Amino acid sequence: MFVRVSCSNQNAELCFLSCGRENEHTASAKLVAYFPSREMGENKRKRGRKPKIADDEIAAEEECNSKATTSITAGTSDPGNTDNSRRRPGRPRKTNRKENSQLNTGALPERRSSRLAQQNGDSEPPGLVVESPLTPKWDNVVKVVPSMDAVVKVFCVHTEPNFSLPWQRKRQYSSSSSGFVIAGRRVLTNAHSVEHHTQVKLKKRGSDTKYLATVLAIGTECDIAMLTVSDDEFWDGVSPVEFGNLPALQDAVTVVGYPIGGDTISVTSGVVSRIEILSYVHGSTELLGLQIDAAINSGNSGGPAFNDKGKCVGIAFQSLKNEDVENIGYVIPTPVILHFIHDYERNGAYTGFPILGVEWQKMENPDLRMSMGMEPDQKGVRIRRVEPTAAGSHVLKPSDVILSFDGVNIANDGTVPFRHGERIGFSYLVSQKFTGDTALVKVLRDSKMLEFNVRLSTHKRLIPAHIKGRPPSYYIIAGFVFTSVSVPYLRSEYGKDYEFDAPVKLLDKHLHAMAQSVDEQLVVVSQVLVADINIGYEDIVNTQVLSFNDKPVKNLKSLAIMVESCDDEYLKFDLEYQQIVVLKTSTAKATTSDILTTHCIPSAMSDDLKT
Repeated sequence: MFVRVSCSNQNAELCFLSCGRENEHTASAKLVAYFPSREMGENKRKRGRKPKIADDEIAAEEECNSKATTSITAGTSDPGNTDNSRRRPGRPRKTNRKENSQLNTGALPERRSSRLAQQNGDSEPPGLVVESPLTPKWDNVVKVVPSMDAVVKVFCVHTEPNFSLPWQRKRQYSSSSSGFVIAGRRVLTNAHSVEHHTQVKLKKRGSDTKYLATVLAIGTECDIAMLTVSDDEFWDGVSPVEFGNLPALQDAVTVVGYPIGGDTISVTSGVVSRIEILSYVHGSTELLGLQIDAAINSGNSGGPAFNDKGKCVGIAFQSLKNEDVENIGYVIPTPVILHFIHDYERNGAYTGFPILGVEWQKMENPDLRMSMGMEPDQKGVRIRRVEPTAAGSHVLKPSDVILSFDGVNIANDGTVPFRHGERIGFSYLVSQKFTGDTALVKVLRDSKMLEFNVRLSTHKRLIPAHIKGRPPSYYIIAGFVFTSVSVPYLRSEYGKDYEFDAPVKLLDKHLHAMAQSVDEQLVVVSQVLVADINIGYEDIVNTQVLSFNDKPVKNLKSLAIMVESCDDEYLKFDLEYQQIVVLKTSTAKATTSDILTTHCIPSAMSDDLKT
């Protein structure tokens, strides 16, 4: 599942990695072994004499053959026994007695095994049996990540709504992803791994049993979900993962999960390449994130990233896919994870990451700073617009210059000190707060410094990025299907490239419009179900409804209430592009039931509009 975002390269795509679908990704993925072709890769034998083989190559081959078939005991080989050496078929080679004695005594394998032991940091007492190099050393594998047993495989069955036909749901599909156990008998994974879930099951490493799981909370913005399992057997022998501090650049990280390409656990390693505010594709937000160079593939979603001490420093969730880049993966860091956990523990549910509710402009130009009345030593950013639904809209105004947030000075480029030698966008300070918290904001207005205690709230978008698991709303009258616009609706109508293919006016509202109230929605005529009463209106598709009988349409529920209670002779809808739709009231209401029956639609409105 890919979602295109803006970046320097137009061909680059930032995608969240979920869980390959078992029906599509896992079944269609094929392992390709790159063997040289018979025509090009094989060395054809030429006529004439056979090529000569060097003595040292034959000795090395005989050594490997003897080591692969038998275990060699140091100091016990018989120097006079020459039958153990395997001789290459063909013409016998000429060797001297000194060479034969060195090959048969087993001195060379003994020296080689000692060298391997020194590299591993182990000492080899004399007289011990030297194992074959082909013998696997499982103890070393287990020591790589001590918390590997806490990583689980997540199986989910999804049933997504059909936003184009909101009274239906799409065909269900299965997916697999990763997760890990934390304290409190809970499991963390990605939000997109369990989105629109109907059933979630977990399987521990080395187990053949899948346990039913319950979704406790889904954090859409931060792309984290919390699960639990009621069966006590699931928690036996599982130690929860411990969280570590935010890593530094070039720190080693190990990503553990169950990506496509196999059924068992997978471990990839890399280093931290970048730490900054990232665009979270699934949540359409910007939060702190880590960029790593470890391979992250579909199915790694929700898997932990460990540091060299075995502590979790992040959750794998998305990667950058482009032909010009390699191994660019992104990890949700521990500050975001702990914010999600503490939010759930404080409120009993996920409330989200708050925002200040302003759009701001950099103040890097000296003339701009002077015109705003700033002193040479003052720095800050200028407010362009204030969200009408934000709690700070009654104190903050456009053209105010934000000088500091909670006592931390803001630079002219909008950054604040982060760590030694690093800076980060000041939105990081806002994201550390919780919904309902207050922050001290110092602004410059008309050359005067003012301080306000601003209450922080979540972002209310006119076109929401998600409907948070709820079914889409709809209302039908005389074959006209009305619905509210959301990003999933645009993606359903115009595909993953909806930012290029959707109508310009809808895109403009999606990118720039602000909701004037918390319950405002963008209502459109999704389609017209053809009937005799709506002749001539069949071509109206995805057009915004501005008013009904000269009354503005605030949201879909208000439209349904006005239409159902209308006693006028005609129903008049004012649409975008100066279009109007006029229907006779009595005929429209009488024919609606027949149209619903024809198209097998259970109800004229969704359940949320009936209450």
